[in-house]
Amino acid sequence: MARVTLDIDLNRVEGDLEFQVDLDGNRVVDARCIGTLFRGFEQLLIGRAPKDGLVITPRVCGICGTAHLYTAALALERLAGLPVTPHATLVRNLCLMAENVQSDLRQSFLFFTPDFVHPRYAGQPLSADIEAAFAPLKGSVVRSALSASRKVVELVALFGGQWPHSSYMLPGGITRGATARDLIDCQDIVDQVIEIYERDVIGDSLDNWLALAGGDAFFAWLEKPAHAASAVGLLTRFARAIGLQHIGAGARHFLSAGSWHDPQRWQPPYTDTPTLLAGGIYHADGGRLDPFAPEHINEHVRHSWYRPYPGGRHPFEGETVPDYQPDTDRYTWAKAPRYGEQVVETGPLADLLTGGDALIRDLQAREGPNAWLRQFARLRRTSLTLHFMKAHLADLRREVGTPHYLPPAADALDEGEGYGFVQAARGTLGHWLQVSGGRISRYQIVTPTSWNASPRDSAGRHGHWEQSVIGLELADPADPIEIGHIVRSHDPCLVCTVHFVQRGERHRYGV
Repeated sequence: MARVTLDIDLNRVEGDLEFQVDLDGNRVVDARCIGTLFRGFEQLLIGRAPKDGLVITPRVCGICGTAHLYTAALALERLAGLPVTPHATLVRNLCLMAENVQSDLRQSFLFFTPDFVHPRYAGQPLSADIEAAFAPLKGSVVRSALSASRKVVELVALFGGQWPHSSYMLPGGITRGATARDLIDCQDIVDQVIEIYERDVIGDSLDNWLALAGGDAFFAWLEKPAHAASAVGLLTRFARAIGLQHIGAGARHFLSAGSWHDPQRWQPPYTDTPTLLAGGIYHADGGRLDPFAPEHINEHVRHSWYRPYPGGRHPFEGETVPDYQPDTDRYTWAKAPRYGEQVVETGPLADLLTGGDALIRDLQAREGPNAWLRQFARLRRTSLTLHFMKAHLADLRREVGTPHYLPPAADALDEGEGYGFVQAARGTLGHWLQVSGGRISRYQIVTPTSWNASPRDSAGRHGHWEQSVIGLELADPADPIEIGHIVRSHDPCLVCTVHFVQRGERHRYGV
């Protein structure tokens, strides 16, 4: 059995990652997702003041700093039962939306579609159009998407003073409220990004695009020349021509905590998490949607380099104590999060399935989860996010001059426990903390990539990425680009290079 190792550079965001697959001929028969770097953020936070998490956790990720900041603030608000004004929640949501839009555009056109210009596809009928649109750094869509992604995070810098690693959210609100001038600047930013998105990504208006309610309507839409020539049209036509709709199904259970906190309902006692786009657990087989219940989350370390404990533990009981054990069946620094006993996928596809997007649900029902649909859902989510950004700006105009921060009592954060969730660009992000005597006694973070790229758990169940490639037939084991398409469709922390290692040799594929 020949072994092929896929080495994924994750920019030290989620840690260095390797992906190993075992082949029987050209068929993948086993897979291991290997996190090769221990970073220790959770250990860093123990013994610190509760608000220190607002400064430290945004450094977990250079792309999702706003998501971590937001989640840390939510956890402290739930711990202390602090009220938050609609003004503050609207600004928080807008900044998270902007961060997600920039990430989704960059992932789609700087990291996913460049693989379409791989030499293997040179003979495809669309290859010339693909080259013109998606060639790295030169393609027309690539340049346009990069411009839009730079523009949209100006909104975050407007309120946070900088992006990334801003620290403008506090338990009880934000450091500065929106002014009338801010709204003019925000509207200009959003309008420019929507113009680029409509012109270059969908070739249509947001309203027309979002009105597509099923596969038949979408494929009819795709037949129009302007739509077929758009970025989403080219991506769809090419991805389906090379068969991406047939690979990468994975776990078939989808997790979302719900997108964007309801500005009117994020208030104590926080017995639930009201969101504008519903969360839950969506089961691809049968289309059943179950409510999201955070108490079902647990983490396993049976195949991870941490101090062992039996079964899975909820993050409030979890530990992240390193215990490196080489030459054993433990193979990663990543834990294995599970929802009850289920391996789940999180990300844009999960967001839209739980949120009830009719187009995505219909496409999933037709063909099941797959690499094309996962990437397609990301661009679909971007359009929905831009739609919500417009609505939020309209709502925020009515909040100008209203309170943006309700300061807590001096001892409000001294004792207790809390948790928070947001939908980051890559999916469900959760923070859990416990505070005793004014100091953090436990802090646990479960990132979207932890869900998707998890190792096997205590029962031997493979993680989602591992499941998504097992059974895959490779056209050329020396250049297994199919695995690259599947992995990159999940947006593993803006992966920038993918290497394949075989028989001691390192091969670079793609461009």
